[in-house]
Amino acid sequence: MTENSGEIKVSITIGDTTVEFTGSPESVMPSLNGFLMKQIPTLNLAKRIMVNYSATELIEKFEDYIRITPEGPRVWKEDKKMSDREIISLQLLAVRIASEIGHGQDSELSLGQIQSATGINPKSTSSRLSEILKLGYVEKTSAEHGVAYRLTTQGIYWLEKALMKKERRG
Repeated sequence: MTENSGEIKVSITIGDTTVEFTGSPESVMPSLNGFLMKQIPTLNLAKRIMVNYSATELIEKFEDYIRITPEGPRVWKEDKKMSDREIISLQLLAVRIASEIGHGQDSELSLGQIQSATGINPKSTSSRLSEILKLGYVEKTSAEHGVAYRLTTQGIYWLEKALMKKERRG
């Protein structure tokens, strides 16, 4: 907000939208209030259906299942029983988190990298990837070194629910 000879200028940025109000305080305040009254309910409604996990949220949700090691991001199974789908998804998630916090370059892995990191036999890895790809939990991309896979937002949501269900049972 700036003030020049009784005139004020207010600039508000909400998301990608910036709006400026200029004039006397008496004229700017009603316009500003009207704008905010219209925008805030819309923003609150939009937040209810938006899904976008931050690195912090992912770490908090999955810290019992993954670790960033000197050998790279890894699934930390310990005594947990997990399906191959869950292990593959967790490995892709660990790589994504490592990339977002600056401990890795890529947020995706090739089939060979997934097999190597998880220890799941090649045929099972390929079959499980195909299944979770069809479900929309994993996305296939073309990388410089060939085909790569990355976990989708829907995949993160599925994985969280699947692991929570196992925790309640176990």
